[in-house]
Amino acid sequence: MKRQNVRTLSLIVCTFTYLLIGAAVFDALESEYELENRRRLFAEEDEILTKYNISEVDFKNIQHNVIWSRPYQEVIQWKFGGALYFSLVVVAVIGYGHSTPKTFWGKTFCMFYALIGIPLCIIMFQSVGERLNTFVTFVLKQIKKCFRFKNSEVSQTDLFFVTMNLSTIIITTGALAFSHVEGWNYIDAFYYCFITLTTIGFGDFVALQKDYMVQEKPHYFAFSILFILFGLTVISAAMNLLILRFVTMNTEDERRDEMEAAVAAQNAVRLEGDVITGNGGVVSNAQERPEFNDTLSVCSCSCYKWTSPRDKVYTSSPLANHKSGKRKSRSSAANATECSKEMDSTMSEDTESFLNWQRNKRASL
Repeated sequence: MKRQNVRTLSLIVCTFTYLLIGAAVFDALESEYELENRRRLFAEEDEILTKYNISEVDFKNIQHNVIWSRPYQEVIQWKFGGALYFSLVVVAVIGYGHSTPKTFWGKTFCMFYALIGIPLCIIMFQSVGERLNTFVTFVLKQIKKCFRFKNSEVSQTDLFFVTMNLSTIIITTGALAFSHVEGWNYIDAFYYCFITLTTIGFGDFVALQKDYMVQEKPHYFAFSILFILFGLTVISAAMNLLILRFVTMNTEDERRDEMEAAVAAQNAVRLEGDVITGNGGVVSNAQERPEFNDTLSVCSCSCYKWTSPRDKVYTSSPLANHKSGKRKSRSSAANATECSKEMDSTMSEDTESFLNWQRNKRASL
């Protein structure tokens, strides 16, 4: 099985195991508190019904009115400032649920607006996060050069370490600001910042929802918008590094598989249409394609004449060599120079002819 398939199956198993562990832990931590809170609220409801002699129908109407009037008590949601905050929550996939469109055309426009805005926002955050990683890489290189490190290259681990530290600084700083302005304790403010920047968006804690802060505190409104934008950019930079690392691992595995396949193809043995690879695998019904013609010889000694140390000229024919030896023994010293010239010209012509033949044969192969 390929490494990519093994990694995918491992991720699936780990994810479901993680879900089961989370369910068990949340059950242990929250179930008893839920039951106690449920009993307390029902006891208070019975006490109110008895004390004020209210019927259950009237009490349900009061509950309905309190729940639906809560968003309108201390903030105007759909003026330009509140609508801008809602638009950011939609396209950033946070979805607090603190305010929702109530009209038909508002719901319809919200769906089309999200359909275009969510991909646009994700691409924008990914692109800005990539530029942020490039800037951090440049800064780290300059710092290493200033301190004269032996290796000035910046690894993905260095970038991930920097972006995670920057994300921690943003969350802790934002928690301090929201805790001071909203009146939350620090753990609730930190929880709100984390839930917001991870785009979980439960909606149990939402900024700018009291004292008409959107209209009365424009500086705090601008800070809340910039906090979400810059925080999501840094988180996207960290996510870019994780995705890049995973893609790099897959690419390395694919390259390794290609190299192994190439080595196996080089070590393949062709037998009667079947290919036996170097790792023991058999590929059936393979067509045999010979790379060389068996009837041809590439031996140079059979293609051109060569000269012996005693100036005897030999060819590939033994009879010709014998006759040449007799002819050479009967020759005189006066004809030695002429024979030598003839041999040189003949050898050069034969050599050139052989080289031309060899080039044509290689081209045909």
